[in-house]
Amino acid sequence: MGLLPHRYPFALVDRLVACEPGVSAEAIKNVTLNEPHFPGHFPGRPLMPGVLIVEAMAQVAGLIITQMPDTPDGLFVFTGIDGVRFRRPVVPGDQLRIHCKTLSLKRNNTIGKVYAKACVDDKEVCSGNLMFSLLIEKT
Repeated sequence: MGLLPHRYPFALVDRLVACEPGVSAEAIKNVTLNEPHFPGHFPGRPLMPGVLIVEAMAQVAGLIITQMPDTPDGLFVFTGIDGVRFRRPVVPGDQLRIHCKTLSLKRNNTIGKVYAKACVDDKEVCSGNLMFSLLIEKT
């Protein structure tokens, strides 16, 4: 997906479903067995690592800010998490539907906090607050 700077094997968003810049975004990640982490996590019982679920949520959160017309050029980076909980496993064949909603934006939209939730079949698998900041490129 060209809206994000991430590329294989770290592009964890397959399709943007909806985006209201500065407010919210929703996207899909189709979880497939051929992803590079599954052979080792875990042999015979592949589970999507929780840290990658959180990273997928952070990538969707980044779309909220980067799609705003007045956002300065730069690279958004993940700066923190609060209260993230994992509620059920994610396995190959699942479709993660990720919802993110802005909680706050500061400093000319270069620092923000979002609430993110990932679901499979309308059941929550992970949720929490994510923080990010935009690294502004020096000219």
